[in-house]
Amino acid sequence: MIRLFVPHPLKAGAGVAPTIDQSRYLTAVMRLSVGDEILVFNGQDGEWRCSLAEAGKRGCLLKAEEQTRPQAHGSDLDLVIAMVKRGRVETIVEKAAELGARRVRLTQTRRTNVDFVKLGRLDAIAIEAAEQTGRLDVPAVDDPQKLDRILDGWDPARRLVFCDEGGDARPMIEALAETGAPAAILIGPEGGFAPEERERLRSLPFVIPVSLGPRILRADTAAIAAMTLWQAAVGDWR
Repeated sequence: MIRLFVPHPLKAGAGVAPTIDQSRYLTAVMRLSVGDEILVFNGQDGEWRCSLAEAGKRGCLLKAEEQTRPQAHGSDLDLVIAMVKRGRVETIVEKAAELGARRVRLTQTRRTNVDFVKLGRLDAIAIEAAEQTGRLDVPAVDDPQKLDRILDGWDPARRLVFCDEGGDARPMIEALAETGAPAAILIGPEGGFAPEERERLRSLPFVIPVSLGPRILRADTAAIAAMTLWQAAVGDWR
């Protein structure tokens, strides 16, 4: 059944107005008629079965019939990722949503060579992935911040799993026993972290340096591999 994310309160009998693009998708692409049903969620009120109540050239109106699943949240996992080229960062956001991350924090490092992203586009990718995977919330995608600023404001209760290319860290699968939840994963830029960044990270008590194996991985591959290992070891795949 079709699933849509809508930023509207959901309760029995409530009217829900999809966006123009969503309305066009429902009526022109999927060719739904009045009375047909879809699933809707907003990240707060669970998932609801809705019927198409009205359809017209200016949009459509849904009516919330009954809750099909109560609100639930996945693993308390953040992904902190250095900004990379547009196609790769879009893949990272999509896979973060599919793999259950609750938040993607974009960061600028010494060797970051990208300084602009379209957050609206990334939000749309996260929403579409959430719709397709059946999750009941959508991961937030934060404005880019300097790595030093992120570390200065870090909550030490959240362990930061630092994917270190230096070659002298423990395998991630071994180190995960120390993380627990909440946690975050840090992935660097294509050129790796600068020596002073690596030194600072390794000096912080909440940071756990880990290795993703003997090969140097691209940022998108590293993010997917690290999130997969975390979910399998301490997340909601168990």
